[in-house]
Amino acid sequence: MFPLTTGICIVEFPSNLGLKEPYPGHEPGVKRLPDWLRQYHLHEYINPSQVLRLEAPPYTMHLDEESGVRNADSLVEYAKEQDSLIRQVLETKQFPLVLGGDCSILLGPLLSLRQMGEYALFYLDGHTDFMWPSLSQTGGAGGMAAAFAAGRGPKKLTNISNLAPYIKEEHVWCVGNREYEEWYEQAIIESKATYVSLARLRADSIKHIVSSFLKAVYSQNLDGFWIHFDVDVLNDTIMPAVDSRTPDGLHYSELREVLSPLLSDPKVVGLTLTILDPDLDKMGVYTTEFVEQIKNLFETCNKGR
Repeated sequence: MFPLTTGICIVEFPSNLGLKEPYPGHEPGVKRLPDWLRQYHLHEYINPSQVLRLEAPPYTMHLDEESGVRNADSLVEYAKEQDSLIRQVLETKQFPLVLGGDCSILLGPLLSLRQMGEYALFYLDGHTDFMWPSLSQTGGAGGMAAAFAAGRGPKKLTNISNLAPYIKEEHVWCVGNREYEEWYEQAIIESKATYVSLARLRADSIKHIVSSFLKAVYSQNLDGFWIHFDVDVLNDTIMPAVDSRTPDGLHYSELREVLSPLLSDPKVVGLTLTILDPDLDKMGVYTTEFVEQIKNLFETCNKGR
């Protein structure tokens, strides 16, 4: 674990390589998220020790024949570059707040964690993202990121630099899914990962689930854990600016209940934030409130450290 002694480092990964086109000839707008959040003063509020940025390879709709994943070769190339950057941040004892981008930006941090110890992954998302190309309807790595983390899927993406699995399957927690189709849930239910749907999260209580995760991290003597936060876990009424909308979702009060104890825990080492698409919030109505909530969350957690 890397104790946080030198502050937060914002790391920008403006990538949309893990998504399909929303309509022909139009790139997903999520690659503009870091600049969009800066425009709405997130960087100013966070006041990071530094801001780093790594531009992504060009977007295409190319479906790799070998892996069945879109932009697979570019994703591997980008992940290796991300890894180099994230390790530098962690080795200088900073907390990387990584701004995507889509969920495929998690690959680089996963490579870093794998080389630095044994970690858990708290994957907070309105979908499980625990599938592979034969189950995917899009071929987009963004919808497979949790499975790739656990070593499930094509080796080109799951065994970069011979590091599979990046996170042991039993140390992956997928929390917040509200896609309840049997075929969709089956893959994660049959795995060793811990699956907590939105319904279960509420039924068992957020406090209990988060406490159980932290107990697992400590009881298994892991080096720490990473948080992946896809904003589509939020309620559709407060965050509709996402590529795959679904009714319901967490309210901000529930989000705070999930993230506050995680971000305040000494074993947390980083967070990826993904999927808010500026093209779907042109007036910034939802972004304004979102940034205010994230600002308050980090302020509270920093005071608690």
